Amino acid sequence: MAMTYSYVAIPDAEVPRAARPLFQHMLDTYASETNKVISLWREFQPEDMSFRSHERSMSVEDVIKHELLSQRRFFGEFLGAPEPAAENVLPVSHTPQSYSDRLRELALPRLAYLAERDEKWWLERAQFFDVSRERIWIFWRRLLHTAHHRAELVVYLRLAGRRVPPVYGPTADFSWQGADPTTSAEAAGRK
Repeated sequence: MAMTYSYVAIPDAEVPRAARPLFQHMLDTYASETNKVISLWREFQPEDMSFRSHERSMSVEDVIKHELLSQRRFFGEFLGAPEPAAENVLPVSHTPQSYSDRLRELALPRLAYLAERDEKWWLERAQFFDVSRERIWIFWRRLLHTAHHRAELVVYLRLAGRRVPPVYGPTADFSWQGADPTTSAEAAGRK
């Protein structure tokens, strides 16, 4: 079954080839996760940007800004990628579309940078906050951090009455012929 997405920010043809094929999955996954985040952000409307699920929670815009800024820090400080100055990360316009466009703009050079890294680089230890970790670990930690905030904003979309786009399969709002979500023991038991 092929997943059906109405919008793809970074098509497969724009994902560079890794210097070592062993690491191609990392580039493909970063592009895929970026596509998922952008699809999600695009479902918000400008009037949703101040929405928060609780008075102590971040707003939609706070989460989006944090995602852009923390990716810059992870890739620049911890992985050594060339990144714009922190004050140049956020777009001038603060709309879901401008934030989405900016994430795509920032992701493309990161993909190119990662594509050039070899096995030695991925396995070298680098400083990560107050500990030392292999760069491959730092990269996966970045993607998990992004997935955490993506899930947070899925809840915000639902609470705000917006559609939830497919990211790993159909949702209550989007499906397609042949979609086969695993919501029963029968589906889970297929081999």
